[in-house]
Amino acid sequence: MALSDKLNELKNKAKEMVGEHGDKADGAVDRAGEFVDEKTGNKHSDQIRQGTDKAKEGLRNWGGGDQQQQ
Repeated sequence: MALSDKLNELKNKAKEMVGEHGDKADGAVDRAGEFVDEKTGNKHSDQIRQGTDKAKEGLRNWGGGDQQQQ
Protein backbone atom coordinates (compact mmCIF):
# COMPACT_ATOMS: atom_id res chain seq x y z
CA MET A 1 0.00 0.00 0.00
CA ALA A 2 1.40 3.38 -1.02
CA LEU A 3 1.77 6.20 1.49
CA SER A 4 -0.90 8.24 -0.31
CA ASP A 5 -3.33 5.32 0.01
CA LYS A 6 -2.64 5.08 3.73
CA LEU A 7 -3.09 8.84 4.18
CA ASN A 8 -6.40 8.73 2.30
CA GLU A 9 -7.51 5.86 4.50
CA LEU A 10 -6.64 7.85 7.62
CA LYS A 11 -8.42 10.94 6.27
CA ASN A 12 -11.55 8.93 5.54
CA LYS A 13 -11.48 7.37 9.00
CA ALA A 14 -11.11 10.81 10.58
CA LYS A 15 -14.07 12.11 8.55
CA GLU A 16 -16.13 9.14 9.65
CA MET A 17 -15.25 9.73 13.30
CA VAL A 18 -16.09 13.44 13.10
CA GLY A 19 -19.39 12.56 11.42
CA GLU A 20 -20.26 10.06 14.13
CA HIS A 21 -18.93 12.01 17.11
CA GLY A 22 -19.29 15.62 16.03
CA ASP A 23 -20.83 16.60 19.35
CA LYS A 24 -17.65 15.51 21.13
CA ALA A 25 -15.52 17.37 18.59
CA ASP A 26 -17.61 20.51 19.14
CA GLY A 27 -17.15 20.16 22.89
CA ALA A 28 -13.40 19.82 22.48
CA VAL A 29 -13.28 22.97 20.34
CA ASP A 30 -15.33 24.83 22.96
CA ARG A 31 -13.03 23.68 25.76
CA ALA A 32 -9.97 24.72 23.77
CA GLY A 33 -11.52 28.13 23.14
CA GLU A 34 -12.29 28.57 26.83
CA PHE A 35 -8.72 27.60 27.73
CA VAL A 36 -7.23 30.11 25.28
CA ASP A 37 -9.67 32.81 26.41
CA GLU A 38 -8.67 32.26 30.02
CA LYS A 39 -4.94 32.26 29.20
CA THR A 40 -5.27 35.57 27.30
CA GLY A 41 -7.10 37.20 30.19
CA ASN A 42 -10.38 37.33 28.25
CA LYS A 43 -8.92 40.13 26.13
CA HIS A 44 -9.85 38.48 22.84
CA SER A 45 -13.11 36.72 23.72
CA ASP A 46 -14.99 37.85 20.61
CA GLN A 47 -12.24 36.72 18.25
CA ILE A 48 -11.84 33.41 20.06
CA ARG A 49 -15.60 32.78 19.91
CA GLN A 50 -15.59 33.57 16.18
CA GLY A 51 -12.68 31.19 15.69
CA THR A 52 -14.34 28.36 17.60
CA ASP A 53 -17.58 28.89 15.65
CA LYS A 54 -15.67 28.67 12.36
CA ALA A 55 -13.76 25.60 13.53
CA LYS A 56 -16.99 23.83 14.48
CA GLU A 57 -18.58 24.80 11.17
CA GLY A 58 -15.56 23.45 9.33
CA LEU A 59 -15.68 20.18 11.26
CA ARG A 60 -19.38 19.79 10.50
CA ASN A 61 -18.80 20.40 6.80
CA TRP A 62 -15.73 18.19 6.64
CA GLY A 63 -17.29 15.37 8.67
CA GLY A 64 -20.35 15.08 6.47
CA GLY A 65 -22.57 17.88 7.73
CA ASP A 66 -24.76 15.56 9.78
CA GLN A 67 -24.74 17.82 12.82
CA GLN A 68 -27.12 20.63 13.46
CA GLN A 69 -25.75 24.06 14.18
CA GLN A 70 -25.86 25.17 17.78
